[in-house]
Amino acid sequence: MPRTLLLRGAAAVTGSLALTASLTACGGSAPAGSAGSKSAEKVVTVYSADGLKSEKGDGWYDRVFADFTKKTGIEVKYVEGGSGEMVQRAVRERTNTQADVLITLPPFIQQADGKGLLQSYVPRGADKVNGADKSTDGKWTSVVNNYFGFVYNKKELAEAPKTWEELLDARYKGKLQYSTPGVAGDGTAVLIKSMHDFGGKEPAMEYLKKLQANNVGPSSSTSKLAPKTDKGELLVANGDVQMNFAQSKSMPNLGIWFPAKEGGRPTTFALPYAAGLVDKAPHSENGRKLLDHLLSEEAQRLVSEVGGGFPARSDVKPTDANAVELTKLMTGVEIFEPDWADIDKNLTGYVDAWKSATGS
Repeated sequence: MPRTLLLRGAAAVTGSLALTASLTACGGSAPAGSAGSKSAEKVVTVYSADGLKSEKGDGWYDRVFADFTKKTGIEVKYVEGGSGEMVQRAVRERTNTQADVLITLPPFIQQADGKGLLQSYVPRGADKVNGADKSTDGKWTSVVNNYFGFVYNKKELAEAPKTWEELLDARYKGKLQYSTPGVAGDGTAVLIKSMHDFGGKEPAMEYLKKLQANNVGPSSSTSKLAPKTDKGELLVANGDVQMNFAQSKSMPNLGIWFPAKEGGRPTTFALPYAAGLVDKAPHSENGRKLLDHLLSEEAQRLVSEVGGGFPARSDVKPTDANAVELTKLMTGVEIFEPDWADIDKNLTGYVDAWKSATGS
């Protein structure tokens, strides 16, 4: 299955921040650049996009952090929100850095790098990560691969919609919702995919303007849309494969699908969780060891089995039931790579065009 790094332009779900002091990371002496008085503390703070931690405590983060704790005795403080929100929080704290590790979806990991928020560190195992899934200067490395997608209610709909055009039907009025572009990573992904599928900004905005008649309205959090879809409050919503696949285990009515333009093939692009060591992190050495653990074979083997995602390491090829099911799900779906240089340069303009087209 291709693992090209796509959606450097999508920002992960922006939800309310949840600070959880649990789990654990690794200790050691802090190098220059760490906050001296804190360097010996047995703690590491992770700022992350949501999707990998479960409210039930059985997500990939829950498992790998717990395993990490057993080995090191270092507490992991976990702060969750949207990719854009996590970057902005780190920016606000620049003079009093709190985070040690930042994990976010593209293009916000690149944005964090561009703002000088990351320091170079190449985790052990990063040599097994495909070149497109990591920066060339060691500022960030993907730890879980993922793909953009949509969900539908399998109980209310006999089969998944097939095309974007189908979603304009009146049956979806008030029953369709996608998260906010520019705020949520998966919401930004809606722009990226629609511009690809419709052949450019103008036709994509023309379509999204029509779709607005059925759209419930803005949502800063993509993860909140799946439960609404499972309950039948929505028939269709956006999401991503890893998060929605994991959610489907406790949401029996949730199905995953990939829209196509009428007459075309279903498409998607990669939406990986990418991790970097925060510049002037108060516990840099602990952050390094946590990154090593996230890319270890042990942790990567759990990505599909526990997290419902795709390993970032190309040498880890899981054969568990989830991995088999995920392979079938992606069969026949065209995976494309957007022009990330263009997206990085023009994302604000694309979001403004969306706001103008939809009146948002």
